[in-house]
Amino acid sequence: MKKSQIFILFLIGTALILTGVYFKRQDEKIASLLLIVGITFETVAILAMLVKRMTKNNKDHSSES
Repeated sequence: MKKSQIFILFLIGTALILTGVYFKRQDEKIASLLLIVGITFETVAILAMLVKRMTKNNKDHSSES
């Protein structure tokens, strides 16, 4: 996954979380769903970033041998 795709996942997750917080303050029923979906997007983005970083490190170490 490209850096720009990971960044877009972060942006979408952040937007959903902020919208969910706003709706939570307004006592809307959809707020919980928005928060869950937003946190899921953030988690996927973090996992993708970690996988990308780990595979990059493995490629660096294998080229040294």
